[in-house]
Amino acid sequence: MTDLSKCKCVFFFLLADKLKGIRTSFVDKSSKELISQLLDDLLGDQVFNDGEKDSILEENKSRADKARALIDSVCRKGDKASQKMMIHFQNRDPTLFSDLNL
Repeated sequence: MTDLSKCKCVFFFLLADKLKGIRTSFVDKSSKELISQLLDDLLGDQVFNDGEKDSILEENKSRADKARALIDSVCRKGDKASQKMMIHFQNRDPTLFSDLNL
C-alpha cells in the first residue's frame, strides 16, 4: 500500500522545484496586477504578513524586481508556500500559468 503522506511530500517537492525553475520567465512575463493579486492572496493565506508584503512592494521599484522578490520570498518559505502560490497563480492567470508549462 502506498503511503500517501510520502507521495504528498514528493508532490510538494516537485512544485517547489517547478516554481524555482520558472523564475526567469515569471519575472519577464508577470504583470504588475498579477504580482499584487498574488501578494494579496498569500497575505490572506498567512504566507506573508503585512510587513513582508509591504516590503516587497516598497523596496522594489520595478515590476521585474517585485516579481523576483515575490518568487524568491515564497521559495524561501518552503514547499507549502510554493504550493499556495502555484494554486493562486493558476487561478489568477491560467494562460500564463500554462505558457510557463506548469
